[in-house]
Amino acid sequence: MNGTKRADIKHGMSVAIVLKQDQQSGKLTDGIVRDILTSSPTHHHGIKVRLMSGEVGRVKEIY
Repeated sequence: MNGTKRADIKHGMSVAIVLKQDQQSGKLTDGIVRDILTSSPTHHHGIKVRLMSGEVGRVKEIY
């Protein structure tokens, strides 16, 4: 799954996100979802989430 549909993402899931500062390089950061920040059902760049570590980014992969 690629993380563009909000319904696919749940609290506590393992995901890979791209942080704002890593968007050009495409570097992914792994973590566990704490909060889902995007309110719309879909987003073409990925649903924005906050990880347990406090980092915020858009979901690129769901494990």
